Amino acid sequence: MRASVWREDCDMESIVGIFNSFADAKRASAMLRSLGIPDRRMTVLSPHTAEIDMETEVPTTDTEQPGVGAALGGTIGAALGVAGGLEAGAVAASLLVPGVGPVIAIGLLGAVILGAGGAAAGAAAGQALEEGMANGIPRDELFVYEDALRRGRSVVIAFVDEWQLAARARAELSRAGAESVDAARNEWWIGLRDGEREHYARQGGNFDMDEAKYRLGFEAAMRPDCRGKSCDEIASRLNDRYGEDAKGKPFRQGYDRGQHYLAYVGESYRARPKDDQSTRSEQAQSKRAA
Repeated sequence: MRASVWREDCDMESIVGIFNSFADAKRASAMLRSLGIPDRRMTVLSPHTAEIDMETEVPTTDTEQPGVGAALGGTIGAALGVAGGLEAGAVAASLLVPGVGPVIAIGLLGAVILGAGGAAAGAAAGQALEEGMANGIPRDELFVYEDALRRGRSVVIAFVDEWQLAARARAELSRAGAESVDAARNEWWIGLRDGEREHYARQGGNFDMDEAKYRLGFEAAMRPDCRGKSCDEIASRLNDRYGEDAKGKPFRQGYDRGQHYLAYVGESYRARPKDDQSTRSEQAQSKRAA
């Protein structure tokens, strides 16, 4: 689950859990619904694998819509919503997320969070704004969700407007076996840390001393509004968000490396054969289930 405190300046709080399988995520979403969280405030994100196709028997199309993540099928029916633990009639979409691949988003909020295009996402965005969820969408955590999906894992996200309900929802996700976003974020960084230490040392930097600010810059590059942009292009935005840290060498080098990482992930995905792209997450889920 997402380990965070209630924010008084936010209309709604996001509650997030990362699961090893789609089945676990389904059960968790059903548990959240039993607490009274409505489907319109929940989404389940999962790699689009044969496992999901077999459970739902809902076909998708190859139609692409413009957007950061293209909606492949748009609405694909109530059956998938039911299979995802949501009520009958819940809308699902198959999204093509750059650097990740096909992702099933159960509940229209998934398309908003992943930045997908299309009319369905626009409708969900409007609803999110009307209900006060826009401020609660954890944009700085998007890369953690993407990394989890690349690894064949599933993500459950819910929005609540009462701190008591938020506490109960976190407790339920924990009981269901969810990994927290903070734990997943640290696992992601540990996988990169040695390489970044070596690179920074080659540039004459002291990684042990500067790691915190270097990582801050690296993660800043992961934000959707920073991707593909240099420090100089968005200097004012970075200064407003990160203060004096954004002007320092550790932050700026970390930011540049973050941009290289995003490019590498995208290129690595595009270089994989299509068959490998469609089976990679299935293999990851099989290994976790073994």
